[in-house]
Amino acid sequence: MDLAYIPSPSTGVIHLGPIPLRGYAFCIILGVFVAVWLGNKRWIARGGTAGTVADIAVWAVPFGLVGGRLYHVITDYQLYFSEGENWVDAFKIWEGGLGIWGAIAFGAVGAWIGCRRRGIPLPAYADAIAPGIALAQAIGRWGNWFNQELYGKPTDLPWALKITESANREAGLYHPTFLYESLWCVGVAFLVIWADRRFKLGHGRAFALYVAAYCAGRGWIEYMRVDEAHHILGLRLNVWTAIIVFVLAVVYMVVSARVRPGREEIVEPRSRKPVETGKTDDDAEDAADAGTGKAASDDAADPDDAADPDDAGDSHDVENGAGNGAGSAAKG
Repeated sequence: MDLAYIPSPSTGVIHLGPIPLRGYAFCIILGVFVAVWLGNKRWIARGGTAGTVADIAVWAVPFGLVGGRLYHVITDYQLYFSEGENWVDAFKIWEGGLGIWGAIAFGAVGAWIGCRRRGIPLPAYADAIAPGIALAQAIGRWGNWFNQELYGKPTDLPWALKITESANREAGLYHPTFLYESLWCVGVAFLVIWADRRFKLGHGRAFALYVAAYCAGRGWIEYMRVDEAHHILGLRLNVWTAIIVFVLAVVYMVVSARVRPGREEIVEPRSRKPVETGKTDDDAEDAADAGTGKAASDDAADPDDAADPDDAGDSHDVENGAGNGAGSAAKG
């Protein structure tokens, strides 16, 4: 008798009249919302303006969804194009099947387009949004729970996942690999936030840390899965992908730290508000939570930080920190 296990939902769809609400789609949408919300807070803390992250996400999210689906269909083509299968199912994204590798790659293309339109460096945007992406993945993995897919090997552990029988799965208790990856992604998000505050990561290194940390977890979690997959030299394709991407991310962090040390002072030209080097990220995020109006009133109330309109264009005063001290931010 099984004393404890994680039950699976009897259905992944709830109908409100004629409208179907699918658990998988809900998890993806909620994850995107969390990523944009957290990314916006971090972007403001870095000196950007509110709303910029959402504006660029309008480009990044659709590209990411298309890329994620393309990666899944290409790497699991036999599910859609082999004998007896219906190729139309390749378009049924609500039934599950998004490859994170394709989602990040294509999403980066969309983000690059959005950043270019606003004159924003892509690496700075990627650093701001990185923890949010990890949390979005953590939430999105619960969509696999609704669909009863991507579970691991059989187990009798108390946290085993109970899978019901269907045409393409056998009933039993299995490792809840969706839960393992969800918890791992939460840990990755906190790791990136901590490291970014501690080491002032810039020029894409916070994003590279997220990629490397995620790949480290995805490698061992992928190895536990029992769903059908292509193998190369005895390892699942996604394991090889995780290894290669992990190495590339680590190399980027090392090379970037040597070539472009430090962090961008100005991340958004329109804001014209560089982050003061004397402040910590905690201070910056507290100021962002209080609202840009408070920050503006504080600047106006501080005679030492007030900018002289007559000297606004004087590059000599900016270079010598005219009356503001070496740690003050130059006013545009």
